[in-house]
Amino acid sequence: MAALPSPRQTWTDPQAVPLIRFEGVSKRFGDFVAVEKVDLAIHRGEFFSLLGASGCGKTTLLRMLAGFETPSDGKIFIDGIDMTGIPPYERPVNMMFQSYALFPHMSVADNVGFGLKQDRLPKAVIADKVKAVLDLVQMGQFAGRKPHQLSGGQRQRVALARCLAKEPKVLLLDEPLAALDKKLREQTQLELVNIQDRVGITFVMVTHDQGEAMTMSSRIGVMNTGMIQQVGSPVEIYEYPRSRFVADFIGAANMFEGCVTAGQPGHVTTSCPELEHDLTIAHGEPVPQGSPVTIMVRPEKMAVSRDKPAEGLNWARGVIADIAYLGDVSTYHVRLDSGRKVQVLQTNLRHTDQQPLTWDDTVYLGWHPANALVLTR
Repeated sequence: MAALPSPRQTWTDPQAVPLIRFEGVSKRFGDFVAVEKVDLAIHRGEFFSLLGASGCGKTTLLRMLAGFETPSDGKIFIDGIDMTGIPPYERPVNMMFQSYALFPHMSVADNVGFGLKQDRLPKAVIADKVKAVLDLVQMGQFAGRKPHQLSGGQRQRVALARCLAKEPKVLLLDEPLAALDKKLREQTQLELVNIQDRVGITFVMVTHDQGEAMTMSSRIGVMNTGMIQQVGSPVEIYEYPRSRFVADFIGAANMFEGCVTAGQPGHVTTSCPELEHDLTIAHGEPVPQGSPVTIMVRPEKMAVSRDKPAEGLNWARGVIADIAYLGDVSTYHVRLDSGRKVQVLQTNLRHTDQQPLTWDDTVYLGWHPANALVLTR
């Protein structure tokens, strides 16, 4: 489930000043380019996620923001201040590590108050701040316990409380939920979003989990080979990817290679060798006739039926080769007459013994012109 954009969409305000700015930032390790010419603006109060596969450069970008790595080129600004030469401990950021890095010999309260003690704050102030953040993450009753007496989810909350106690301008999260089981991870995702909303601190998270990024983020930066491929809200990234890579990386997608044969205002017509007929796609930007394009249709945007779709819809014919039953939904793998396999996602509104479609059935797939997308790169 993708989080709906926050009503505080500061990034849409042309007058808003970003809290974090990457300007032409690159990082090289010898001959290997980990990050290449990244320009990125993150606004105050955002929950921003850097999403990508292992080795795409997202963690390196986060470590440069924290000050653990130095850019080979470019500059990083936090609240208008150039971070060049500023060590990690003097930056207005705190980082929550994947391992949580709690001190095993200290109590929960002492772990949370460690940074405040290092700052030489009065004991009464430390005690008040520790209590406040432990109550915020619902761990107040465990203040006297040691880390080994806590579950994985509880240790995660203590690590979060320790980061929040120092009230940084930016909280950096490196795969913060990777160590949790699926059910606890899903529960903690929403808790983190609610906590971030209450404290108002800018969160920047690195993750390879698409669902995690979609659920938690106000905006997502999709990375590949050290570069930002697209930045947008979860809805924008999923519904309107700007490239084949982003479309294929986020969620499931059916891709058809084609060529533009005609263009009308708001629509293009394409020929696709894998289909029996031309496709009509609602498309706002003009695409020159003869241009090679990729047509993307999400599996849930297609309908599957024994009956041919109504006039005006795009369609394809095939045979059901496989059915993946997932309880609430089923995924139909349909082999088209051309031999190409296509996925269709259908909500299970009936009991399984009442399902009208089964293996080897000849079916039609239909989708509206507005539910397909033309990708030119």
